[in-house]
Amino acid sequence: MIDAPIRFQPGTVVATIGAMRVATPHQLRLLLDRHVRGDWGDVCEDDREANEEALKHGSRVFSSYIIESGEKLWVITEASRQQTTVLTPGEY
Repeated sequence: MIDAPIRFQPGTVVATIGAMRVATPHQLRLLLDRHVRGDWGDVCEDDREANEEALKHGSRVFSSYIIESGEKLWVITEASRQQTTVLTPGEY
């Protein structure tokens, strides 16, 4: 998926304290790269379809990834595309 084109702009990117505790800056960049290219990670089919619709109609985009340590991180881009947040599920 790294070779796939960027499908949307993430706006300002922020990471929560929890995300920064469990992932390296390099890991966070890789997740963001996957997210903006449409690799939604470990989400159900309904969420995949919702993301595809969100790209057409301007809704929130949601991805979920499990990093090497086994921790789960979410990446959420607001409907406005002004901000993307990387966070742990517990911080939502």
